[in-house]
Amino acid sequence: MIHPLTTLLSLSPLLSAAAASSSQANIYATHYNGNVYALSLTQRHNDAYKLDLVSSLKACGPMPSWLTVDPDLHLLYCSDETGDPKTNGSVSTLSISDKGGSLKEITTTEVPGGGVHSVIYGGEDGKRYLAIAHYGGASLSTYTLPLKPNSKPHQFIPYKLSKPSPNPQQAISHPHQVLLDPTSTYIISPDLGADEIRIYAIQKSTGKLSPCPSIGGFPRGAGPRHAVFWTPPASLSRFAPVGHVPGRGGETTLYTVNELNGRMNAYEVVYPSASGDDDKEKEKEKEKRGNDEGEEEEEGENCPIFKHIQSFVPYPDETLPEGASLSAVVAAGSNIYVSIRTDQAFAPNDSVVTLSRQEDGTVKVEDLVSSGGKVPRTMAVNREGNLMLVGDQSSARVVVLERDVKSGELGGVVASLDVGEEGEVGTAEGVGSVVWVE
Repeated sequence: MIHPLTTLLSLSPLLSAAAASSSQANIYATHYNGNVYALSLTQRHNDAYKLDLVSSLKACGPMPSWLTVDPDLHLLYCSDETGDPKTNGSVSTLSISDKGGSLKEITTTEVPGGGVHSVIYGGEDGKRYLAIAHYGGASLSTYTLPLKPNSKPHQFIPYKLSKPSPNPQQAISHPHQVLLDPTSTYIISPDLGADEIRIYAIQKSTGKLSPCPSIGGFPRGAGPRHAVFWTPPASLSRFAPVGHVPGRGGETTLYTVNELNGRMNAYEVVYPSASGDDDKEKEKEKEKRGNDEGEEEEEGENCPIFKHIQSFVPYPDETLPEGASLSAVVAAGSNIYVSIRTDQAFAPNDSVVTLSRQEDGTVKVEDLVSSGGKVPRTMAVNREGNLMLVGDQSSARVVVLERDVKSGELGGVVASLDVGEEGEVGTAEGVGSVVWVE
């Protein structure tokens, strides 16, 4: 007979090992070297974090850029940023293993080149679609899910500028992001080349996008890059990222960051049901559109209105260091965060700015912390809200920053890991994107 104490003692190493790891999260990162990396973040019983490499996968074409999480099906959609407009790129579907979180490429679909961002949206009868912004291909495309090797675009929307800028970065249209609004009814796309933010209404019956009046009024050379919606705490929209929740007119704010002139803008979002069909307000917005497409578009019905409420440089003293630029913007709680590339505020590392949201929707700078590396390209807050994930492109580094859930204050680096080769600043090298899968 085995004594109970002997059994307990024999099990004690296993019990200790289980207690040592109180929580775990999967993180995925793309690298422009053609690999997608799977990482595991573990928190020990003493609150220390450890970031480990689980696996790497050669996938997503020669330039893996953006990862979009499909939580319903435990998949990732990975865009290839192959930038030659004459060359098609691809989007790959990656499955996530239940054991360890490693990845497997299950299909690759040919798409227009230059895919830098994508988002999932829904239609009627449970149908689902993927919208992709093609930076190099000067276009936006949508695909019916699930993707197949021979999938054709559900919709393809090319852009042609009637007045190209002498600025090389604005010689053609450059959609840089596709973002679903908190009501899952509209998609917006900041266009760095056209100096406008394109707005589309989702036609639920067909899954196609109908154009709404764009957000114009940007000075030439502004270069809107990314945007984020903020709404008061409520239940999450099905396809909205963490931190984005449903809201109606007067409650929702859109924040945008410009890559070229370093300014941030805030807009109060007024939805059709809350606008009271104010024709005068709509006419004012139309005058400020500043659309620059070569093609003629019909304006969609039931479109939101974006009332401009703020424009400023989101940096201490409202002055960016020479050569610095805004990159990513995310929302969590009552805070907005903006990553700053090449400001070298914490040399050799760059920074992340914390902004606090005021009651009128405007924001103000609260703090500046190190991003833990060079050229912070993408960021994401975890579901619990206590950690900020940063992809430092040129350092080829995945960084986890501490975040105070109540105050929104960012702390220091709690874990980091270099993946792949470092990239030269100002080139398409290094880490492209980072995401949580929780």
